[in-house]
Order: sequence, then structure tokens, then C-alpha cells
Amino acid sequence: MISKETLLKIKKGTKLIVNNGLGRCHAISLESARQGRGFKQTLLVDLKASQLGFFDEMGSIYINEVLEIIE
Repeated sequence: MISKETLLKIKKGTKLIVNNGLGRCHAISLESARQGRGFKQTLLVDLKASQLGFFDEMGSIYINEVLEIIE
């Protein structure tokens, strides 16, 4: 899991590397990870699963499945 300081950097359009059971693949955040004073448990992303042989889809992933942020 990534730190809280790193979660603050996630905004709409942020490129991420995630692992949600399919393997490591790229995703683009469609919303901010912040909610009020804390953080959301799920994050809406555009998952680029075609890197692993699946379809590209939009959907929610758990915030602890975010491995790193691509700067």
C-alpha cells in the first residue's frame, strides 16, 4: 500500500499502476482519492487491461490495490 502523502497526489487524470488480481497494469484515475477529511475506500479508474489480454474497462478498485503513481 502507498503512503497518505502519495494518495494526496491522486487527482482526476493521474496515471497509476495497479494490481487488482489480474496482474500489474496501468490505469487512469477518474476521480480524486480524497473525500472530506479522509480518503475513499474505492477509486474510479479507467483500467488498461488490454496489456494483459483483457478488455479496457472503467470501474472501481480498492485504494490498497494502487501500487504506484506514474509521474
